[in-house]
Amino acid sequence: MDFIIFIISMAILIKGADLIIKESEKIALHFNISEFVIGATLVAVGTSLPEMAASIAASYHHKSQMAVANVLGSVTINITLVLGLVFLIAKNINPKRDIFAKDSTWALIPIFVFILVSFDGVITRFEGFLFLILMVGYVMFLSKESTLLAEEVDEEILKEKFSWIKTIIFLIIGFIGVVGGANFAIESASNIARDFGISEWIIGLFLIAFGTSLPELMVSIVAAMNKKADMSIGNIIGSNVANFTMVLGSAALVNPLKIDVEKYMFDIVTTLFVSIILVFITANRLYNKSAGIALLTILTIFIYNSL
Repeated sequence: MDFIIFIISMAILIKGADLIIKESEKIALHFNISEFVIGATLVAVGTSLPEMAASIAASYHHKSQMAVANVLGSVTINITLVLGLVFLIAKNINPKRDIFAKDSTWALIPIFVFILVSFDGVITRFEGFLFLILMVGYVMFLSKESTLLAEEVDEEILKEKFSWIKTIIFLIIGFIGVVGGANFAIESASNIARDFGISEWIIGLFLIAFGTSLPELMVSIVAAMNKKADMSIGNIIGSNVANFTMVLGSAALVNPLKIDVEKYMFDIVTTLFVSIILVFITANRLYNKSAGIALLTILTIFIYNSL
């Protein structure tokens, strides 16, 4: 029964996030915001809502290991699985933006901050607040380059008549779906872990992390196939920033998060390693199938050594 509840709750969670993503894009286009900024802020935050809801729910139920593992697993999966598949499927990925020069720092700063605050074995409420401040800084950084390019406009969305009432209603429905789905997902996942003798860390690192990463996977692949590479890569970088700042920060505000750094060092180092790989890829513009295969290989090693 718990498996059925988990699948249904994850489906509701992801559908809720999808509604939020679509309406956020409409708002962004209505206010003439650039494609990369849409991907790195509104879409990234929207696709990170499942992770945030899941980690907040886990923190509320005093399941710190699950909350932290969800973030680490999501970031690792975003880079290895999502970008790996994007590079394999999409053709001629050629972002207009110099991602390395402008955004590589943001791909690394959050995880370094996470490592620094985790050394004492707990992420306090104050440190959670600092994470949220970091997210504000990221949004302010991107807001300086918010002009929408003519070639980035989604004609289908432009054809729709913008309605604040409709958008707000769908956003509310989306948020209800995300929050409700997350709570049921955490409870059912915990029951599954107990029944099979699996640790909450592993459940958070893979089962929940993969489920909550599905929005990023779908959005990024569709964006890349529609030749919107800026939005695709911006979504991944923005989502990872949001995971380490908004998601962890919010969860830590609910309850301080305890983490056994020594016990889970491999998973933490892997997340740092793939983040550095992402910067290397953007520095050398290695947006090709070889990079995709390399990222998926790293994911395979990660799964094999963590289970």
